[in-house]
Amino acid sequence: MTRAVLPFYKKKHKGKIIQLSGGGATNPLPNISAYATSKAAIVRYVETLAEEVREFNIDVNAVAPGALNTQMLDEIIQAGPEKVGSSFYKKSLKQKETGGAPLTVSADLIVFLGSDESNGITGKLISAMWDNWKEWPNHLDELNKSDVYSLRRITGRDRAMDWGDR
Repeated sequence: MTRAVLPFYKKKHKGKIIQLSGGGATNPLPNISAYATSKAAIVRYVETLAEEVREFNIDVNAVAPGALNTQMLDEIIQAGPEKVGSSFYKKSLKQKETGGAPLTVSADLIVFLGSDESNGITGKLISAMWDNWKEWPNHLDELNKSDVYSLRRITGRDRAMDWGDR
C-alpha cells in the first residue's frame, strides 16, 4: 500500500500513512516471538520511512490499538498455557472476559492521525489507550526534537549507570 501511495503523496507534497502495530513492539512476548517481532518491525519501518519522506510533508505513524478481542485472542486461548505460557494465557482469559479495548478508541486516534490536526506528528508509536495524543499538536516542536514514543536503545547513562558506556 505504501509503495502505491508514495508517488502520489510526494507529488502532492502531503500525505498520511498509518500502520497498525501494538504492545508486542515494546515488550517481549515469550512463545509469541514472531508476533512481537513483526510489531517491532512495523514501528522501526514507520520511524525510518518518516525520515525518508519528511521533506515531502508526509506523516507516518504507528498505532498501538490496545488489547483487542480478535480471532488471534481466541487462538491464544485455544492453544492453552502450555504453548503460550501461563502468565500470557491468564492475561488473555481476563481480556476475553472484560471485552478488551474498545475499537472506538483506536478509531478516534486513526481519524485524528488522518486529519490536518495531526500535521507534523510523524515517526511515532502511539498508544490509543494510554497516550494523551489529543494534546500532542500543542507540543509539536518538543515532540519532534525528542525520541519519545519511539523504539530506541536505552544506554546505561540514560539510567545514571556510569559503568556501562564509554
